Amino acid sequence: MSRQKTVHYPQLFVALAALLFVLTGVHAQTRPNVTILATGGTIAGTGATSTTTVGYTAATVGVQQLIAAVPELAKVANVKGEQVFQIASESMTNEHWLTLGKRVNTLLAQADVDGIVITHGTDTLEETAYFLDLVVKSRKPVVLVGAMRPSTALSADGPLNLYNAVLVAGSREAAGKGVLVALNDQIHSARDVTKTNTSTPDSFKTPELGLIGYLQGGKAFFYRTSTRKHTADTEFDISGIASLPQVDIVYGYANMNPVALDAFVAAGAKGIIHAGVGDGSLAARVKPALIAARKKGTIIVRASRVGQGILARNGEANDDELDFVAADTLNPQKARILLMLALTKTSNTAEIQRMFYTY
Repeated sequence: MSRQKTVHYPQLFVALAALLFVLTGVHAQTRPNVTILATGGTIAGTGATSTTTVGYTAATVGVQQLIAAVPELAKVANVKGEQVFQIASESMTNEHWLTLGKRVNTLLAQADVDGIVITHGTDTLEETAYFLDLVVKSRKPVVLVGAMRPSTALSADGPLNLYNAVLVAGSREAAGKGVLVALNDQIHSARDVTKTNTSTPDSFKTPELGLIGYLQGGKAFFYRTSTRKHTADTEFDISGIASLPQVDIVYGYANMNPVALDAFVAAGAKGIIHAGVGDGSLAARVKPALIAARKKGTIIVRASRVGQGILARNGEANDDELDFVAADTLNPQKARILLMLALTKTSNTAEIQRMFYTY
């Protein structure tokens, strides 16, 4: 007569639990580690009612609330959150940029960080993105994301934008493509993207040069990339920099006068971005003041208020003779960022022009 084996169920349950724990741990290890750095903005904003999409208050929701509002994040990445600032992005300063850039570089140097998402207000998101594109010293993905509607709106775009940004930051395909901007199911390069509409969710575009990818079905698809140097391949290092040189923008218009330009120079501007009409044309009443400012040592960069196209060197002005710099395809606000960083390295206009054709 054969003996029946006794099954010890408690021990079996312990073994199964241990196996489940191991498998869960392995699964967690296969997910990328993404850190979300929150800075405020509309994505963290709240309105008086669910239909309030303008006139809301930005930067009221903390990073942990943003993460908790999108539980699906846990399925695609091991997410950590950090509140760096809590501001509306129109109040972003050079000091904020330096703090953020240094924090990003510190985190990306860690082996347990695979990518970074930065939540940001949309007003200056493109500027912060381009600044980081020039100073981040890693090929790991850095993705900026925002929202055009506050978190309390019926059709809030922030949660899905955040989910998509984490997907991009955790994807191997995003590595080495520079700092990216992910909104409205689209992926753009930091250098070329711009905000094009005051309030609609499809505001962020790269009008002529084109977006570089899409997000669909929980995956990032890339189709092109920027040829300009960025991140780990740039010559800019902010690790020992406490402040950036003063650079201001003078906007061109009919009946323009030199009052603003003269005031900026008198206030100590080391550089001026002249956002001229058309191909960066210089008004007759302003040109003598620009020449005088250059002779005093202020670097003059000719840009255009148009927003698209190459700013032709020696086109609407003899830049060689005047010792001016041409902005290439950078819009005025991004030209300001590159000039500030350039001035931390040199005041030689030939070298600065080289940088504008490089980055």
